Order: sequence, then structure tokens, then C-alpha cells
Amino acid sequence: MSSEEPFHRLINQGYIQAYAYQDSRGQYVQADQVTETGGKFFFEGNEVKREYGKIGKSLKNVVTPDDMCAAYGADTFRMYEMSMGPLETSRPWDTRAVVGAHRFLQRVWRLVIDEQTGDVHVNDDDVDEETLRLLHKTIDGARRDYAGMKANTAAAKLIELTNRLTVVAAERGAAPRAAVEPLVLMTAPLAPHVAEELWSRLGHPQTLTFEPFPEADPALLTEDTVTYPVQVNGKVRGRVTVPADASQDDVLAVALPTRPSSRLPSPARTSANPSSSPAE
Repeated sequence: MSSEEPFHRLINQGYIQAYAYQDSRGQYVQADQVTETGGKFFFEGNEVKREYGKIGKSLKNVVTPDDMCAAYGADTFRMYEMSMGPLETSRPWDTRAVVGAHRFLQRVWRLVIDEQTGDVHVNDDDVDEETLRLLHKTIDGARRDYAGMKANTAAAKLIELTNRLTVVAAERGAAPRAAVEPLVLMTAPLAPHVAEELWSRLGHPQTLTFEPFPEADPALLTEDTVTYPVQVNGKVRGRVTVPADASQDDVLAVALPTRPSSRLPSPARTSANPSSSPAE
């Protein structure tokens, strides 16, 4: 090469696996023509044996992208593949699970477009604090996930945010633009066609391709409060919620007065365990 090696990391992708079927002669048959009846599998009326292997012509279990795109759209097909699991591991293909990716994109679409009228129905209201904190956590997490080529975990975070915005839209009649637009930008790497269309419908004349990725506010990435389990003799007896910066003495001061004195031992044997994971 005439220049320095441009690649910094080698990633070996895992196989996409699917069911394959063998007849009585040990020959593979077309997987898409196999039917299931009573827990058994049949090809042209004859029972076949099911096994699992990588998708390929030799096992006759190829999934044709054109057929998936025709049935669900290119973005659904892309979204499903990218959210199946870690890039480096082998993953099982399940055509029935593609519906999950399709429904997610439908929910994102409905946050922007009224299905009855086709009009944009976001509003310019302020984002409530719970949604705002989740939005910035999603921005922070998705940015790190995309940079680490972890599209599957980025997708999971976007689904959580979409679910929250769906609840907000149901309660208030529409979701706030200030939360919907970052969601559309973050969805673009997974579903570029849907995201581009929604970005245009939201009133932006230029493509989102050159829009910067949303920025997370560090002040919104920390919790104001945290919930700790209260343990007595190793058993959880309750939970207390305290400010996130509370000291251990502060946690104990909140936890001890709530203990049933007739059943619990002296304060010296009762502990609120701040080192435990917060209960959400």
C-alpha cells in the first residue's frame, strides 16, 4: 500500500443461522417448502429431519433479501439484521421475529404522522423531566453503542425511548418535537429510508445525512434519587429512596425508623446496603 494501514480493528462477523431439513436419504430439501404438522416436518408429503446450520446454498435454507424487502420493506430487513445480536457472534434467523422490527418502525412513524390524516402531529411542548432524562441517556448510550459497532444494544435503547414517547403521545395527544427529532436522527443508521422521510415531513428541507448526532447533557445522565434494598440478616425487608448523593449515615437514618421493632434485631445488626444495585 502507498499509505499507512487505514484499518484499526478486524471484526469477524458471526454466521446467520437457520433451520435446514434432510430427507430419508440424507439430502437437503428446500427449507421454505417444508411444512410443520403436529410437531413434525414434511417436504412433499414425506417426513424430514430438522437441523440447524449457517444459511447457505448447500443447506438449501437461504433467505432471499428481495422477498423480505417485498414483504416488509428494506428498512425492516436492515433493522432486524442489525438488532439480532452481537455482530461477532452467530445468530439464529427467525422470519417470524422480523415482525418485531416492523412494529418498532411503525411506532416511530406514528409518533410523527397521524395515520388517519397523514399530517404531522408533533407539538412544541416542553419535554417532561422523566422523558428528558431517558432521551439524554439514550443519546449517550446509542452514541457509544454505534461507535462500538453494537447496533443491537443501540436498537434496544431506541425501542425503550419510543415506548416512552408513545405513552406521552397517548396522554398528551402528540409527542414533543424536541424528543422526536433526536429519535429520528438516532434511528437513521438502522432505518435510513424511514428516518429520511420522517425528517423531511418534520419540515427539514435538507437531508439528515449531514446532521450532527444529538448531544447528551451530562447533567441529565445522573439520577436525582436512588433506591436501596434494606437487608436484615441477609434478607431484603424493604426499600428506601434517598438522594443520589446521600451518605451511608443518611441512608441508615431513613432505613432504620421503618423497621418493625418487634421482629427485627437491634440497629447494629440492621444494614441498608448502598453497594447493592439500585432497584428501579
